Amino acid sequence: MCGINGFVSQISLETKSINGILDAMNQEIVHRGPDQDGFFVENDLDFSIGMAMRRLSIIDLKTGKQPIFSSDNQKVIVFNGEIYNYKKLKSDHLSQYNFKTSSDTEVILALYEKYGVQSFAMLDGMFAFSIYDKTVNKVFIARDFFGEKPLYYTLNNNSFYWCSELKSMLKVLAEKPEISKQGLNVYFQLNYIPAPFTIYESISKLEANHYLALDCATLKFEIKEINSNNAIEKAKLTKEEAIKVNHDLVYQSIDSRSVSDVPIGTFLSGGVDSSIVSLCLAQQSERKIETFSVGFDKKTFDETDKSRAVAKLINSNHHEFILTETDLAENIEKIILNFDEPFADSSALPTYLVASKTKEFVTVALTGDGGDEVYGGYNKYYMGRLNRNYTQFMPQSIHNFSEHILNTVWHSKEDQRGLLFKAKRFMKAVNYEGDFYYDIVSLAFLENELKEIFTSPNYMPNPLDYYKKKIGSKNKSLTDFRNIDRLLSLEGDLLVKVDRAAMLTSLECRAPFLNKTLWDFTSSLPENYLINGWDKKHLLKESFKKYFPKDFLNKSKQGFGVPVGDWLRGVLKEELVSFIDKKFIEDQQLFDYDTISKIVNNHLESKIDNTFRVWTFYCFQLWYKKTFQNQLTLN
Repeated sequence: MCGINGFVSQISLETKSINGILDAMNQEIVHRGPDQDGFFVENDLDFSIGMAMRRLSIIDLKTGKQPIFSSDNQKVIVFNGEIYNYKKLKSDHLSQYNFKTSSDTEVILALYEKYGVQSFAMLDGMFAFSIYDKTVNKVFIARDFFGEKPLYYTLNNNSFYWCSELKSMLKVLAEKPEISKQGLNVYFQLNYIPAPFTIYESISKLEANHYLALDCATLKFEIKEINSNNAIEKAKLTKEEAIKVNHDLVYQSIDSRSVSDVPIGTFLSGGVDSSIVSLCLAQQSERKIETFSVGFDKKTFDETDKSRAVAKLINSNHHEFILTETDLAENIEKIILNFDEPFADSSALPTYLVASKTKEFVTVALTGDGGDEVYGGYNKYYMGRLNRNYTQFMPQSIHNFSEHILNTVWHSKEDQRGLLFKAKRFMKAVNYEGDFYYDIVSLAFLENELKEIFTSPNYMPNPLDYYKKKIGSKNKSLTDFRNIDRLLSLEGDLLVKVDRAAMLTSLECRAPFLNKTLWDFTSSLPENYLINGWDKKHLLKESFKKYFPKDFLNKSKQGFGVPVGDWLRGVLKEELVSFIDKKFIEDQQLFDYDTISKIVNNHLESKIDNTFRVWTFYCFQLWYKKTFQNQLTLN
């Protein structure tokens, strides 16, 4: 696990200058790789190229130092991530290759030597890497199927840069890029920014499951999909057969993702996904495993009793941490600003804090991330089904009246997420058009509300059109919903949260459910295998229920909720109020003052619980205040 950086310049630079740029980029991501650094420089052609990395040593501790060169010294690689099937690829395809290391990094390079860019589709893992091939004067930059590892790039004047975290690029660019109108509007709709967009006009994220081919002489590049055959054949399995196959696939995936030359543990929340991952790892381990959970001093958000029960069942060495408002106040700015662009998933806060504690005991942690997307575990999948049925029999005029009554009658005085909260969120997301699921995943402002909060030059209609054209807007099935989540919320939110929060503490997180084989398998099954009536993740629970007490896996769990709605009225109130200062807003020239101040004040005065909206606004303003000193115009 590492961080990578690189650039190609059409200007001939001295070796010292190239190393200076790479070192400046590397210094920004020491947390991603505190163990080693490495550099590659070449400047004897019509261009200058440099690649660098910071390494967190996990596999092949002695000989895995990067960059790594091919046997003919004509190709060189820097790599961030883990390839879980590298030993099998090595034995099946590279038995004649003269390896100098025992690392997965060298396997990637050897496969490229033999098969070219087609080899990228053979990799099972989480990765972002760049390969410089001197024989064709090209750089190939690739990102894994789900987008677990980040990759940013930009073409800036006479140079092309790429990096694992935005902070590296921003450190060496001559000027800070302008705010992207697209990124701004996408953020305030979703509360995060998925690939290919960023908050900056001229910087992009490489999309998951894609590679970029850069011509070093001209700086022209093209981007292509890695696994381009997305057609999945429907499996003809009975439910009982599917349960058995799924059990074995999950077990194999957890086994493959537990390969490590350093201590390993699990995040254990007590939910279905983390409980199954912890159970399987415990069954595979010859000694007690380490498990870690986090709770809150506000009891309505604390669910440590569930994780404690699983820890007792699997006989793990369990570590439990309780978080308070003080913990938040001490860490919130560091956590939020580490994302380098606006990001408003509040569960990043406990993720960072549990990761920082976990790092004291292990270097690698398995997580339950991806289980909801792979097996159909979100309440929003119910909402998608309900919307489909609801809009068929409920006249839109009656719906509008009902939503108005619900909004008028119910005003929460604190951050609560019970049945009424879910009902209100459903009513708000109901859409009588075919693209309703995009409203369901819009956690901040709905598309038709963006025009009200922004000044007119900053508003962009239909900010999610890129994804609707790419994925499709007429979404009706569970498979459709899951694909939208894979490409939007999984890549842009969940995986960003875990990667940045955990790597800030130099902890590697692995997600066994994020396995393309598992994804393809569950996507080949009938929908009712995944959601059976009101039973979410039916297949997964049926596959492992024999290991747990009766009905344990059916116990409700609210997720990694954080009481930020209350914190915004408490420990964060003073700063939040400063963000709606009229002069501050008018100097920004981004927001409509009357609209945004009303939304914030309604929340502060407990008239309306605007938790998601206000938190989205707060995270943006914190980022803006720390990032810009002068007013910027938008492109």
